[in-house]
Amino acid sequence: MLSARRVRAIARKEWIQLRRDRRSMLLAFGLPVLMLLFFGYAISWDVRDLRLALLDEDGGRRSRELVEAFEASGYFRVTEQLTAPSDVDPLLDHGRINAALLIPPGFTRDLAAGRPAPVQLLLDGADANTATIALNYAEAIVAGYSRRVLLRGAIMEPPVALDARVWYNPTLESRNMIVPGLIAVIMSIIAAMLTALTIAREWERGTMEQLASTPVHRLEVVFGKLIPYILIGIADVTMAVAAGILVFDVPLRGNLLLLAALTVLFLIGALGLGMFISAALRSQVLATQVAMVVTYLPALLLSGFLFDIDSMPAALRAVTYVIPARYYIDVTRGVFLKGVGLEALWVQALSMLLFAVGGLGLAAANFRKRIA
Repeated sequence: MLSARRVRAIARKEWIQLRRDRRSMLLAFGLPVLMLLFFGYAISWDVRDLRLALLDEDGGRRSRELVEAFEASGYFRVTEQLTAPSDVDPLLDHGRINAALLIPPGFTRDLAAGRPAPVQLLLDGADANTATIALNYAEAIVAGYSRRVLLRGAIMEPPVALDARVWYNPTLESRNMIVPGLIAVIMSIIAAMLTALTIAREWERGTMEQLASTPVHRLEVVFGKLIPYILIGIADVTMAVAAGILVFDVPLRGNLLLLAALTVLFLIGALGLGMFISAALRSQVLATQVAMVVTYLPALLLSGFLFDIDSMPAALRAVTYVIPARYYIDVTRGVFLKGVGLEALWVQALSMLLFAVGGLGLAAANFRKRIA
C-alpha cells in the first residue's frame, strides 16, 4: 500500500538535491523566462514598415494621391526615389527595398478620361511570406484608392460593402497568438528536461543503492520525485503568464483556475515522459539530449504553433495527435484569447489526461530499484 509519508520523504529528498544543484535551478527558473522573452520578441508574423522604392513618371495629382495612400497605410515607407526602371534591380539584389512601385506616364490623364490606369509593383520574392503579405496590402490599398476615384463626385454607395469584424484578436497582433503558444512549447521542453535528470542522477551519483535498500515502493519514488517538479512547473507557468500579460500585453479573458488545472495535467504527462527517459537511459547527458529531441522539434513544428496542422500532409497530421503540446496550445490560446471554458476544451483535457496517465505509467514501468 502506498504511503503518503514516504512519498513526502522522497519529495523532500528530491527538493534538497535539486536545490543544491545550481544548474538544475537555473534550468528550472531561469531558462523558461529567458526563452519566453527571447522568442516572444524574436518571432513575429506582423509585416510593417516595408521599404518601398518609387518611380513616379507621371508626377500628377492623382499619382501623388496614390503614393500618399501607400504611405498613409502604415505598411509602406518610401525610402528610395528612382529615376529609371533599371534602378530597381540593384536595390532588390542588395536587399535595400522590399518592393518598388512604378507609376507610368499618363496615369493622371488616363484616370481623368475614365480609362484603366495600370501601375506596376515589383516585389522581392526571396522572402515569400513577406512578399505575399506586401502584395495583399498593396492590392487592398489600390482597390481602396480605385473606389475613391470611381465614386468621387458621385452620390452613390458601392453595391457590396463588407463589414468585417475580427473576434478574439481584433488588432491581429501575431504576438497575441505567439506568446500563449510559446508557453506550451517551452514547458514541453523544460518539463521533460528537468525530470530527465532525476533518476539518471541517482545512478551517476551512486545513491540508487541507498534508495534500493529502503522499503519504498517504486510508485512512491515516482510520485515523490514528481511533486517538486510539478510545483516548479506551476511556478514557471505562473511567471510565463504574468510576463505574457505585463510584458507582451496579451489579454487574458478566460478562467485562471481552469488554466491551472489543465496545466497540471499537461505537466504530469511531460514530467512523466522525462522520468521515463531518465529511467531507461541512466545517463544525465544522454537523457537530456533525448528529452530535447523528443520534445523540442515536435512541440515547435507539429503542434500547430508555427504551422497550421490542416495544411500538413496526412501522415504528419496523424503524428500530431500524439504530440501533447498540440492540445495544450489549444488550451492556452483558448483561455487567453477566447475566454472559453471546459465545454470547449474537454477534448483537449481528456487527451492531456490520457497523456498524463501514459507518462506516469511509462515512468513507473521502467523504474527499477534493482542494482544491475
